[in-house]
Amino acid sequence: MSAPFEERSGVVPCGTPWGRWYQTLEEVFIEVRVPPGTRAKDVRCSLGSRDIALAVCGQELLQGKLFDSTVTDEGTWTLEDRQLIRIVLMKTNRDAGNCWTSLLENEYAADPWVQDQMQRKLTLERFQREAIFFFYLHQNPGFDFSGAEISGNYSKGGPDFSSLEK
Repeated sequence: MSAPFEERSGVVPCGTPWGRWYQTLEEVFIEVRVPPGTRAKDVRCSLGSRDIALAVCGQELLQGKLFDSTVTDEGTWTLEDRQLIRIVLMKTNRDAGNCWTSLLENEYAADPWVQDQMQRKLTLERFQREAIFFFYLHQNPGFDFSGAEISGNYSKGGPDFSSLEK
């Protein structure tokens, strides 16, 4: 079995003052740098369907209304090596056209080039999952779309192949 798409193709990160965020079709990942030696008991993290709040040692690092809705019960956070908090949010809307342009409604927007690259990655991820490729993938299960180039209009998730006969 091949590795998941996002692991093969890398990520398209959007840098922020506190770290970075990036996304796949299904998830939004947030990585927050914290002072070395931070302990889990120093972290206060609240994840709602449309909001997020993160404080470390009483200092607010991230708070606001998310760009789009998430599945509340599936959001998680971990503290890694006592210096990085990784938050994973599950998108409610999981199609390629749902490329978040920013993490919060009015903050941490991706610049136009990064936004373009994010949309391209989500479109490639969608193409890999599309039924139109099923036959070829079935015959060649190791085929990897991560190096594919897309040209033309791929905004809103690219062309719609759902009406083609299977």
